[in-house]
Amino acid sequence: MTFTEQLLQELAEAGGSIVKSGSGPDLEKWPSRIAAARRSGKVPEKKELYGAWCQGGYEIKLVDIPAWRLAVLEPVPVPSRLTRPHTVVRAMQNEQQPLGLTKPVQGRALRLVQALIIAAEADGHSSSAGQTGFAPPSHRRRRASPHFTITAQGQAVGFLVLQEQDRTEHVATEKELAEAKKKSWIRIPRFDYTPSERLRFVLSGGQPHRASEWADTPGRPLEDQIAEIAQEVTLRGEAAERRRLDEIEAARQKRIRWEAAMEKARIRYAEAYRVRHFEAQEATWRHAARLTEYVSAVRTRVEAMLPGQTRTEAWIDWAAARVERLDPLSTPPRLPDIPELRPDDLKPFLRHWSPYGPTF
Repeated sequence: MTFTEQLLQELAEAGGSIVKSGSGPDLEKWPSRIAAARRSGKVPEKKELYGAWCQGGYEIKLVDIPAWRLAVLEPVPVPSRLTRPHTVVRAMQNEQQPLGLTKPVQGRALRLVQALIIAAEADGHSSSAGQTGFAPPSHRRRRASPHFTITAQGQAVGFLVLQEQDRTEHVATEKELAEAKKKSWIRIPRFDYTPSERLRFVLSGGQPHRASEWADTPGRPLEDQIAEIAQEVTLRGEAAERRRLDEIEAARQKRIRWEAAMEKARIRYAEAYRVRHFEAQEATWRHAARLTEYVSAVRTRVEAMLPGQTRTEAWIDWAAARVERLDPLSTPPRLPDIPELRPDDLKPFLRHWSPYGPTF
């Protein structure tokens, strides 16, 4: 049994995922072993090996190839002439140097853009022109403003159309050699760069699937890759839509949890309010009992007074009535009415939630 067959059997027995732990050279060899297993041709059809470092060591998975990678794409026709240019392409044509490209490749680049935009709009996407007359420096080409944008399901995907450079060994001139000899800070360049006829599309925005760059290669010109680029735009739009729906569902679930927490907080607040009211009644009752005892003592003292002494029956009557009104037992007991709540009243009962909403 080969190494790949042993690995696939181990993955099957483990449910498709294993983690190789340990240390030293044996663990470090796993990335190259996985690469060799992929090249062996023994990985099941529609499956692929995935390997990555994790906290416990090196994780290996046997996963299904995504359906979009197995889809058969219809070739996108690239026009041989721009007889009816799209408005985005027309904006590029109006520039003195469209896309910052040299003249030999401008026509082809515009036809590729035309084909891509037409295919994208056929899938229901929209497009708009950006800064159509510049070429970003090489160190900024992945962060520069796009030449045009295609928007799929709310996800904007920016495109830069770049011209590849050919590199050749630089042959120093006599003047350069003389200048470098006289001035120590002068450096003679090692290479010369000249614009080639090869093009590259650089995509930005959204979740990458296939790639973020497509370029002319010796056996595969960009004309043969437009269908993949159009599919990439669609995939990024679908991913954005799934993310949007997931966020909506997460927000809905969060609001449900918040509303449940608010309801519990109202119940706990009402119970706490009743307890406070109950305790206040008990304190008032004790206070009324002491006052009743005092009024009784005053009445006994007044009744024992000798004739002719100033009597205070009026005060006794007032005090007795006052105590009776104060005593909570003078009326049948009932639950108190809960006052209208303010948001801040619920804060002590909400833990980590805000009374003002689930997003605060």
